[in-house]
Amino acid sequence: MTPTAQDVSAPGEAAPPSDRPANPPRAFSVFSAAELQTALKKMYLIRRFEEAAEDAYQRGLTYGTMHLSIGQEASAVGACLPLGPSDYITSTHRGHGHCIAKGADPARMFAEFSGKETGYCHGRGGSMHIADVENGNLGANGIVAGGIPIAVGAALAIKKRGLPNVALCFFGDGAANEGAFHEALNIASIWKLPVIFVCENNKYAMSTSIERALSVKNVADRAVAYSMPGVIVDGNSLTDMADAVMAAIERARAGLGPTLIESKTYRIRGHSRSDRNRYRTKEEIESWVARDPIDRFEVELIAHGLATAAECLAIREAAEAEIAAAVKFSNDSPLPDAADILRGVHTPAEAKP
Repeated sequence: MTPTAQDVSAPGEAAPPSDRPANPPRAFSVFSAAELQTALKKMYLIRRFEEAAEDAYQRGLTYGTMHLSIGQEASAVGACLPLGPSDYITSTHRGHGHCIAKGADPARMFAEFSGKETGYCHGRGGSMHIADVENGNLGANGIVAGGIPIAVGAALAIKKRGLPNVALCFFGDGAANEGAFHEALNIASIWKLPVIFVCENNKYAMSTSIERALSVKNVADRAVAYSMPGVIVDGNSLTDMADAVMAAIERARAGLGPTLIESKTYRIRGHSRSDRNRYRTKEEIESWVARDPIDRFEVELIAHGLATAAECLAIREAAEAEIAAAVKFSNDSPLPDAADILRGVHTPAEAKP
């Protein structure tokens, strides 16, 4: 348990996001300066990737819709920082940040976003279905709560094979009201599976306020019903997220089962490109813009002597150059061949057991 993460195995109030620990975060002693600087770069990659995607959409260069996670970068990167290459994640329709945090190549992601053959799913999946199985990303998912039981299945496989790995699933506050959420937490607890449930509570399920849709004060309050820890974390703090996930990983590897982590965060953009933002005020949005998680992490790194201002600037510029190269890679990539439209729909006969 971290100093700022609140265990609400019994229902309770969340500590306000402005409360900070008196002692340095555990992440600063576990991870090297280079690893933490890489985490900062991933945050910038997520921000610039989504800004580039938004720009492409507005200029008519891509089609469909998108769900941006601008403002939630610390939640994604902080949760994935303690994970290894053999650990798994499942994601959501708002999954760009999770993919990059787990190590996906932004160039292949942008190609997938643009429906190009060089994308992770050869242009078939688009924004909401990017998967990078080699890096442990079992896929973003357009179905609300769809990734939760998949993560439980991965955790069951880990346990059956006697591996030291964990599965971590991201989902939003709206998913906490789906049946799959309750079924997955129940079976994961019964079988003590090595799975970590991370609810990114950004206050709104589409346009519905969590205050109008949840029967309890916090999503984490529901953990007590499934005999697991419920931890509330300031999701705009990368180190708080990393500390909470490290504790959950240690519990899972000790055979004690799952943990439910509620990341209190906020999406600065609307639910999707069709969102007209009439359900929240300008003042509310601006108050969260002022809590920008990237700026906050930079300040922490500099204050603890883990990076200089010049190094942070260089990191930002490197991320911007990488995203510019990713956009060019996508623009230069071919569209899929219509003759191959059924490729990947069925498992090849030679691959079947």
